Amino acid sequence: MPGTRKLGRTTAHRKAMMRGMVTLLLENGQVETTLTRAKEVRSMAEKMITLGKKNTLASRRQALAYITKEEVVTKVFTELAPLYENRNGGYTQIFKLGPRRGDCAEMAIVKLIDYKKPSTDKKEEKKAQKAAEKAAKAEAKAADAE
Repeated sequence: MPGTRKLGRTTAHRKAMMRGMVTLLLENGQVETTLTRAKEVRSMAEKMITLGKKNTLASRRQALAYITKEEVVTKVFTELAPLYENRNGGYTQIFKLGPRRGDCAEMAIVKLIDYKKPSTDKKEEKKAQKAAEKAAKAEAKAADAE
C-alpha cells in the first residue's frame, strides 16, 4: 500500500525527501532512485497530476503546499494536466535498472509517460537560428538572380 514505507528515515525527513523527489520528477520528467523510493514517488506524483486535472483554486493551493517550487506547480497545471486529460491515472512508469554498485540496492527510473522535455539547449537553438539565416540568404540570392 503506497505511503506506508518508512524508508529508514524519520517522518519529517521522509516527507521532505518525497516532496523534493516529486518536485524533481515533475520538473524534469524523470528521476533515478531506488525501487522502493520510486514506488512512493510514483504515488505522490500521480496525485499531484490529478490535482492539476481538477484545475481549481483549492487544488492549486494543495499542490503548492506539497510541491516545493511554484514554477513546477504552474507547469503541472498548464502543461502536464492537459497532456494527461484523457487518461485515468497511470501517468508514470518505473523502469528497473539493476543493483547499485556500492550497496547492491535495486535501482529504478521513474518517468512521466508521453512527456517530451522541451529542449533548452543553447547549441540546438543556435543551429536552428543559423539554418534559418542560411535559408533566408539563399532566398535573397534566388530573388536577386531573377
